[in-house]
Amino acid sequence: MSRTTTTALRRGLATLLVALVALTTASCSNDKGVGADKSPEEVMKLAQSKLDDTSGLELSLTTKDLPDGVTGLVDATGTATNAPAFDGTITVVIAGTDVPVPVIAVDGMVFAKIPLTIGWSDVDPEDYGAPDPAALVAPGTGFSALLPQTTDLEKGSTARGGKDNNEILTVYTGKVPGDAMKSVIPSASGDTFDATYEVADNGELRGARFTGVFYPGSASMTYSVTFDAYGTTKDITAP
Repeated sequence: MSRTTTTALRRGLATLLVALVALTTASCSNDKGVGADKSPEEVMKLAQSKLDDTSGLELSLTTKDLPDGVTGLVDATGTATNAPAFDGTITVVIAGTDVPVPVIAVDGMVFAKIPLTIGWSDVDPEDYGAPDPAALVAPGTGFSALLPQTTDLEKGSTARGGKDNNEILTVYTGKVPGDAMKSVIPSASGDTFDATYEVADNGELRGARFTGVFYPGSASMTYSVTFDAYGTTKDITAP
């Protein structure tokens, strides 16, 4: 390859790179997210309606800092529907040991496959420091009810996220009153909880983090929640 051809090729590549950078920069500058033309309060109401109106979704509620000595929930992962119903697994800490338990919650009843027992048992999740998982996405009692009750709302940064990094997620922070949190997680005993929400550009709540005292007499901790696959349908029945 001649020197002239090599030089021309380099110039062509340089021009292409400049064009790509300019295109990427322009694309990022237009990533304004859901709050571009809405107040934080309006975004919370939109996210609430998206949660309340969906037929179902994939839910995950986790913590990595359950206080020592507490019998409580460290993970709840599964399918939640607007029946309301839940089919998945919850993991509770009992006597310092993580105990994963398959759970079906429907019609106000919670059934679990308790270790060392045969079949399904009717249980009260509060005995294990856990909420009724079916109620977590039910209108009026679920996480959606916390959104319009969040005070001191502030809009934060936006960033790419979601499946294949194809969504614009906007962060919102605020505070949830203790009574409101207690309606979702009955063991909650703090006066207020710090809240962080990630809302997609279509108004769907993708993630939430809540920090405060979730168990009486214990230290502050954080629960993280993810909401995926809006529109999921599943016929969940009692075992």
